[in-house]
Order: sequence, then C-alpha cells, then structure tokens
Amino acid sequence: MKRWYKAGRTALILAAAAMLLAGCGGALDPQGDRAKDQYFLIMLSFGIMVLVMLVVFTLFFTAVIRYRRRKGDTGDPKQVAGNHRLEIIWTVIPFMLILLLASFTVVFAFKHDEVIAAEDAVNVQVVGHQFWWEFNYTDHGIRTAQDLVLPADTWVNVELSSADVIHSFWIPQLTGKTDTNPGLTKTVAFKTGDPGVYLGKCAELCGPGHALMDFKVVVKSQDEFNAWLAGMKEPAPAPSTPAAAAGQEVFGNYCISCHAVESDKMSLGPNLKGFADRQTVGGFRENNDKWLREWIINPQEVKPGATMPAFGDMLSEEELDHLIEYIRTLK
Repeated sequence: MKRWYKAGRTALILAAAAMLLAGCGGALDPQGDRAKDQYFLIMLSFGIMVLVMLVVFTLFFTAVIRYRRRKGDTGDPKQVAGNHRLEIIWTVIPFMLILLLASFTVVFAFKHDEVIAAEDAVNVQVVGHQFWWEFNYTDHGIRTAQDLVLPADTWVNVELSSADVIHSFWIPQLTGKTDTNPGLTKTVAFKTGDPGVYLGKCAELCGPGHALMDFKVVVKSQDEFNAWLAGMKEPAPAPSTPAAAAGQEVFGNYCISCHAVESDKMSLGPNLKGFADRQTVGGFRENNDKWLREWIINPQEVKPGATMPAFGDMLSEEELDHLIEYIRTLK
C-alpha cells in the first residue's frame, strides 16, 4: 500500500510541476497560431494516454480484487478460451484513437508546411553556426545575430540553413522544431504573438556549446519594429568620447576581421550592429560589462566550444575598458 501511495504522490508532484512550468515561456504556453495547434496536439495525445491509462488501471484493479484467491479456493480458476466481443472492442477502440490523433497531425502538418504569401509577412534567412544564430532580413538588407526582432501579430517566413553541422531551430511559444542542415534549406512559417521576448533554442545536439545555443525573439509593435529597421540601417555612430575612439582603434586591430558593425555587411562572426541593445552576451549571459569582459577575455570559458579566440593575453586592462566602451556605442 505504501508503494502505491508513493507512486501516486510522485505523479501528483510531476503534474503540479508541469502546470507550473506551463507559465514559464515553454511549449505549454503557446502564443502563435502554429504553437497553439501544436499545443492542441500535445493535449489531445496526453488526453488519449490518460484515458487509456484509466481504463487499463480500472480493469487491472477490478481483476485483482474480483478474481483474487479467497479462503477455501482450491485448484486452478475456470479457464476462459476467449471472447470475440472483447477482442473486437480492444482492437477497434485503440485503432480509432490512433486514427483520430493521426488525422489532426496530418491536417496540421499540411496546414503549416507552406510559405505565407501575406503582403506584410517578414522574410528572414536563418543560419545556424556553432554556437550562435545569424538572421538576414532579405527584404530590408539587414544582417544581425542572436536577437530575432519581429513585429507583433505578423506572419514570418523563415528559410533555414546551417554553416557547419546540423542544428535545430525552435521557438517553443511560437513554432516547433525544424532542423537546419549543411547544404540544404528548409522553410517554416509561423505567426508572432503579442509584444514580448520569447526564448529560442537549438534542439539538436551540435557540439559542446549546444546547451547554451540560445537566442531571443523580440516581438515589438509595428511602429517599434519600423523604428528598429530604420535604426539598423543607420551607419554606426562615430565615437563620442576619447575612450570610445581608442576602443574603435582596438576593434579595428583585433575584431574587424570577424565582426561587422554595419547591418548590410557580411561577416565571419556575428554582426555587431545593435549589439548594445541585445538581450544577452554569447546568447545566454546578461548583456552587461562584466559578462562582455569575460567573453572577450576567454569565450571558451563562458561557452564551451565557442570558435572566437581568447583575447585575455592580447589586450591590456585599459584596452579592454576602451573596447567595451566602444562596443556599447553599437546601438
């Protein structure tokens, strides 16, 4: 009896944890149309599993209690050769449940497996790198990284590819997982929700930095999004202080070969236009001077497997201070 009590208590704890996590920005708190359809499939499959579990447990405990050995029983119980009616029932009902789940799955798969031709749709090329994300707004000539900025309540067409290994593009609250493969392109369309910040993840093991390969989807109002586009098209501002000017020189000596500061320029590493306004450093650390300094000194210590070289032994403390002040001007 104690064993059944512990099992029931564990199940209740897990159910309560799932309900609490539903409000933490995951797949159980959908915001976009595609995510809401996927949430419906999750709930449908979960409901079917619970129904089957209840039926099986009911039959099991009924058999255990009703047909238990009683005092005075001798010999084997009466043998039953079979029951055609029961066999038909427990074959047809599971088949119908599977057919129900399969029907919705196929309908939603075809519904979302297309590019949306809406006039206000945003088209973005997404490239997965070890271990960061590149975003190219093809209609606007803008390249950026790590923060995918989008207008609210708008369809987004994403063209996915990879620069190295297989990654998986996943925004739990907006859309499901889609692999990015080297040498191939895939398309996925989804609709954004209300303004806010949504977590994006790589859902495919891609190396030592996989668990930290996050990105943010920053959904703004249409006016705010238009203002962001205009700001990204502006040239990088000239340094306004001597320290920032010195930092620009350090950037030119050590960083410019891998990073661009204009949104229309291609670069080997993440484009840094607008970096000062981004949510994170390295995709997951808070964007502040402390973590920016740690990242420049030794990126592999912050994110294992990062391909950026360490500059801790190349730059003096003063050069680090100047470089950070310059990077903070990249809005």
